[in-house]
Amino acid sequence: MEPSEEFLFKHKGFYFLPDLVTHEYIDSLEDFEIRQLFSFPGTVWTQNILSLIYHEGHRDGTENMEIIDRVPWLEYNIRNMDYVHRPSPRLFATHLPYYLVPRDLKNRRAKVIYVARNPKDVVVSYFHFSNLLLKLETIPDFNIFLERFLAGKILAGSWLDHIRGWSTHRDDFNILFLTYEEMKDLRGAVLEICKFLGKQLNEKELDVVVEKSTFDQMKTDPRTNYESTLGNLLERGIVGDWKNTMTVAQNERFDNVFKEKMKDLSSMFNWDTNDDIQAGFQLERGESALKRMKVCVCLQCS
Repeated sequence: MEPSEEFLFKHKGFYFLPDLVTHEYIDSLEDFEIRQLFSFPGTVWTQNILSLIYHEGHRDGTENMEIIDRVPWLEYNIRNMDYVHRPSPRLFATHLPYYLVPRDLKNRRAKVIYVARNPKDVVVSYFHFSNLLLKLETIPDFNIFLERFLAGKILAGSWLDHIRGWSTHRDDFNILFLTYEEMKDLRGAVLEICKFLGKQLNEKELDVVVEKSTFDQMKTDPRTNYESTLGNLLERGIVGDWKNTMTVAQNERFDNVFKEKMKDLSSMFNWDTNDDIQAGFQLERGESALKRMKVCVCLQCS
């Protein structure tokens, strides 16, 4: 079942929202000047954490600015901002695959944070999201939606291809892989992100970042939950919530597709999709290290 052209258009193997972006604009991003960039296939959570780390006015509440203005979407310039002349540090969010991001990212000056979540939780979360957002086609039958997801015929295309692409080309970028599940240790995640970015926060600042990045805090804060633009996007945030939606047959179908598409990456992935935590990602950085995965990308330049 093909996605409706009313809701999606395909460009270089990737699906976009037709009302918000054009083919020409996506192609122009190849030459976008890199200073600082943050990208991810998925979480408002990481946008908020990065905004809090970099902006004192966000931490202390003296600046009333929405997260979409602090960390706008690279491919969807919803606010018609002047991206080129934004002052540093420039932070962006994106769902773009590795081959559509600005060319200069491969000079490794920018820092990328890629956050991945258990794909079963991703498909269930996206199913609810698509039925909430008017710009997306409503598919009330989860079984049909699951097949679309597995075939990559949804907004942002194939989750499996996206994570394969970024992981197999990781040496081309200065990249930190995280998992949504591991970020439940919020303080540990914030410390790891700060270390990667070379940012130092004192204990009081760190406490504020952690407190204001909790699910309950973000859910009630209209500046961080997209309430004014898309409606509150924060629902449950529960790890393993897919078990409340998927049938046994759907679970087995997902496992079969996942194993088939990821079989040639078995040396990289140690991922049991029936577990609540996405297990591992093998990186060669001097000595082998088992690193976390999650789908988010943060890029930093001077």
